[in-house]
Amino acid sequence: MSVLHSMTGFGAASRAEAGLLVRVEARSVNHRGLQVKARLSNGFGGLEAEVEAAVRKRVARGVITVQVSIERAAGGECSGLDKAAAARWAEELRALALDLGLDSHVTLDLLVGLPGVITDGAKKDGVITDVERAAVLPAAEEGAAVLATVDDALVSLAEMRAREGSALGRDLLENAREVEALVGLIRARMPDVVRDHQRNLSARLTELVGEAVPASDLAREAALIADRMDVDEELTRLASHLHQLRTLIAAGGEVGRKLDFLAQEFFREANTTGAKCNDAAVAHLVVDLKTHIERLREQVQNVE
Repeated sequence: MSVLHSMTGFGAASRAEAGLLVRVEARSVNHRGLQVKARLSNGFGGLEAEVEAAVRKRVARGVITVQVSIERAAGGECSGLDKAAAARWAEELRALALDLGLDSHVTLDLLVGLPGVITDGAKKDGVITDVERAAVLPAAEEGAAVLATVDDALVSLAEMRAREGSALGRDLLENAREVEALVGLIRARMPDVVRDHQRNLSARLTELVGEAVPASDLAREAALIADRMDVDEELTRLASHLHQLRTLIAAGGEVGRKLDFLAQEFFREANTTGAKCNDAAVAHLVVDLKTHIERLREQVQNVE
């Protein structure tokens, strides 16, 4: 049986392969659609599209942030050092410091972090831009190592989302049982509500006219009251919504949007029931009913 998936979760993975130390963290939070944010170390930006594609294969909804940290293992080779670019950056920084009247302390640590100083291979004359650097793909074996680690992290993320989804499903079913019980109590109370209103109507009319009201007139008014207060249709729809809710939870998968729509329909029927039935006992039951529906609504916001 399929299970629900939460839109919140965390997954992590790491590996040492192809001369790289790769660490990946994948986080997800709620969102109406799917939004992927991939952040890769300098020199590996060309893999961003493949990382996003890997996410889309496993996730349907949520904001997914994939943080990829890549270091070269001890003894690994640097992709490339552009000394000319470093010299140009140093010259520009010193000129800027002179213009601003500042002391110039251009260090190696500062230079290697600037665009174009560390590259992934041959480049054209001049300092390459961030866009140009991102377009440079790493070696095939390096890219494979990074993407394999990303996939491991996404598996870990999916497992956590499934565990959270199972807990959400249990909570949704518990609230559904409460809603069902309250619907039953309201349905059982309604005949007494109609009779109470009929008796009150007869007593008020007798008091007003000073004599017993003809049975035919009383019956006609009682029928009008019963029709105005009839909530059987609303209660029947609530029962139908409960059946659909349980069916969707049992099916699992990407049902969050459908569950969200059902929660809105639950509220619609509960509000109508409360508005049509002028009875203190039913009013209290409707308040409890709407409390559990609100819990349903809050929880389905987390379902993929």
